[in-house]
Amino acid sequence: MIIKMTQFNMKDFNKSNEGFIVSGRIIPTYENNVWKYTEEVFSEPYFKKYEDDEIDISYIEEEGKVVFFYYVENNCIGQIKIRSNWNGDALIEDIAVAKDYRENGVGTELLNKAIEWAKENNFGGLMLETQDVNVSACRFYARSNFVIGSVDTMLYSNFPTANEIAIFWYYKF
Repeated sequence: MIIKMTQFNMKDFNKSNEGFIVSGRIIPTYENNVWKYTEEVFSEPYFKKYEDDEIDISYIEEEGKVVFFYYVENNCIGQIKIRSNWNGDALIEDIAVAKDYRENGVGTELLNKAIEWAKENNFGGLMLETQDVNVSACRFYARSNFVIGSVDTMLYSNFPTANEIAIFWYYKF
């Protein structure tokens, strides 16, 4: 069941934020006005977890912002955080699925909810950013008909241990 975040369930924010194994990276290439990618496998995989986001009450109170939670038997196992963006698309700021529920369609249902919300609010599509080392997320977005729109090699340059590039994915209506 997918439910919008309210003041009554906002305690579930970040519950599904669990880490993942970094086993490689995608290597985007731009040729003939089309982005494609290959994958590099690391000889030594490592664990990565994103820091929890602060709960932002504006996602309850303001139009153009929303968080949806995915529940299984009153247990929050997924979330998607979306807001309007200056370019006319809806920006997916975060999507997370608890590790025991990954690859079971939860992420797809959350993306479908984001698409529904974005269309209801007259956006031109969805966009999001992820890192090249989040290979499973990149594969998921590609399977979900998102396309790479750009690559930013400098976004994480102030974090010397990051060694990552940002990849911006788009889903146009």
